[in-house]
Amino acid sequence: MLGVHRRLLTAAAVTAVFGSLLTAAPASAAGGVDWQPCADAPEVDCGTVTVPIDWAHPDRGTASIALARRKATDPQARIGSILMDPGGPGGPGAGEVENGWTLSPEITKRFDTVGFDPRGIGDSTQIKCGLAEYIADHPQMPRDQAEFEQLAAYNRKLGESCNRLSGPLGKFGDTVSVARDMDAIRAALGEEKLTYYGVSYGTLMGQQYAELFPDKVRALVLDSNMDHSQYTAWDFLESETRSLQAEFREFAAWCDRTASCALHGRDVSKLTRDLQDKAARGELKDPESGEAITPLDLATTFHSAFYGPTWDRLASRLASLADGTKPAASAQLRDDIPVNTVFQSVFCDDWHMPVHTYAELEAYRRTAAALAPDVKVNPLGWQAVTGCIGWPNKTSNPQHPLQVHGAPPLLMVSSRHDPATPYAWSQAAARQSGSTLLTYDGWGHGAYFKNSQCVIKATDDYLITGKLPAKGTHCAAVEPGTPEARIAGPKPPSTIGF
Repeated sequence: MLGVHRRLLTAAAVTAVFGSLLTAAPASAAGGVDWQPCADAPEVDCGTVTVPIDWAHPDRGTASIALARRKATDPQARIGSILMDPGGPGGPGAGEVENGWTLSPEITKRFDTVGFDPRGIGDSTQIKCGLAEYIADHPQMPRDQAEFEQLAAYNRKLGESCNRLSGPLGKFGDTVSVARDMDAIRAALGEEKLTYYGVSYGTLMGQQYAELFPDKVRALVLDSNMDHSQYTAWDFLESETRSLQAEFREFAAWCDRTASCALHGRDVSKLTRDLQDKAARGELKDPESGEAITPLDLATTFHSAFYGPTWDRLASRLASLADGTKPAASAQLRDDIPVNTVFQSVFCDDWHMPVHTYAELEAYRRTAAALAPDVKVNPLGWQAVTGCIGWPNKTSNPQHPLQVHGAPPLLMVSSRHDPATPYAWSQAAARQSGSTLLTYDGWGHGAYFKNSQCVIKATDDYLITGKLPAKGTHCAAVEPGTPEARIAGPKPPSTIGF
């Protein structure tokens, strides 16, 4: 889920991700953005804002931040601009807006929607890493101390290559720097105060913006929140894994009540645990390719299916694995996850969660598996924690409780069953900041994009008027496969991750 699918490294991807460091684009026009039609989407405007790499020392080089704008469809009703980020870390907000990521028609009528590629990402000045270091063999789930040290060495060499190829930017991918960039974007857009929608890791950007610039906030919607007070590797991994296991139980219950589920009438939990045992013994094979499926691969299958969720496809995939039959084309889960080498450069700069030995890591794995006997571990949480083992750069933006003072009320939104950012994280962030939490009592990541008219209307009302929903508001779940679920709604971003 973090872009570790190395078979996707096409020649174009290698050039885009591992080529020489991009030079900063020309500075934006003084006092604004020099908008021009985007090359690949002429109906969208593209531009840049130039920011210091190190905000504490602005004279030590600059980075270019890429923007993409869709103008408000009703200029007479226009309120201003809304800045947007899809998370990741590694998601290109400008690229997503170019590709059609949008909020509801009520918002796009009144706001210019502006996506930005955070520093290091996409068409902004990139954090580059070495191809040889990236594709080097390494254990994703170490089996002993020697493999633990091999993983640490891999991460260290990868990080050193990012520093070497990216210059000082390699050590300044942190979210505090991104929040300062957001304020520069706000000023360049000519907005007195910031209106923002951030989902997933984009919520951490919004949270830290509100901490730094409370007097510059107009309205912030933070959907599927990070909780930056998760202090230890075990705290992080436990909450991630419990959330994934809870969504598995929801999936199994759906199969029990849904005749069209490919596993209807079967014991979904027993079938899954049998697959897990086969994977652990190295005996689980892909019926189509014949390749071995590891326990982490199997966990990733669940995780990717729970984003939507796409429960029907997951059921068909599990039936195929259990019965040894080739899956139908409609059962294919997403396997086109783009390469993402910037994840560690950002995440390890924002989170200090040391794991010192194989014995410690193995204790975490075993305990997680006991807590989550069906899914065993959350692969996103696992790869986040293990990706920082041996990382060479010091964490500059370590965890702390969210403290927002002097900002107008913020709106946080969350699904009850989220595979990437647990509901408990949004509860904690809302409690720490005094924000209002709007709860979607359904499934998946990014509650605004689950076809809940209740969620969309409450969010839109806040963005347009500043009026918050009542504290404790819940919106009913939209059952997958129902006519309501098939109504065309706002188009979500394609970014996979936090």
